[in-house]
Amino acid sequence: MSNTTPKFKLKDLTLTAVFAALLCVISPFTIPIGPVGISLATFGIYLSGAVLGPKKAGIATAIYLLLGMIGLPVFSGFMGGIQRLAGPTGGYLVGYIPMAAITGFFAERSKKFALLPIGMALGTALLYALGTAWFCMMSGTEIIPALTVCVIPFLPGDALKIACASVLGSRLKKLV
Repeated sequence: MSNTTPKFKLKDLTLTAVFAALLCVISPFTIPIGPVGISLATFGIYLSGAVLGPKKAGIATAIYLLLGMIGLPVFSGFMGGIQRLAGPTGGYLVGYIPMAAITGFFAERSKKFALLPIGMALGTALLYALGTAWFCMMSGTEIIPALTVCVIPFLPGDALKIACASVLGSRLKKLV
């Protein structure tokens, strides 16, 4: 028997699983507005980062992606399969992991509420950069047209999601 403390406690494992499940439940619901639809996936990732911190939020997001990759219909539009990551929007899916980690990093280290939405915005900026670069590469679209379909339409909604997730996430973090 070892005297070492486990890296994850049961509470941590449970919360990580709950946030992975939350992503699986809310992410498929999509409003199609072009090649990239509006979903609640980013909202779920903001919440997981705010509550879990960088490592556990990254793991919850990776679990969500793995479940989608094996074919469960957890991605946007109730789709699943590894081909979704290889398609034009795959960069956004992969970008969810660093987005969760950046949000979690700011949530874990900040004592001031104002830093939480800043972390979410920085994570979103990285998500946009990775996803749009991948979209351009896979679809052959130039950067300006890609920004008009992959980023600009999402800015108001993501700002609203960040505002809501900042308030809800900071309250949930205090509860857990």
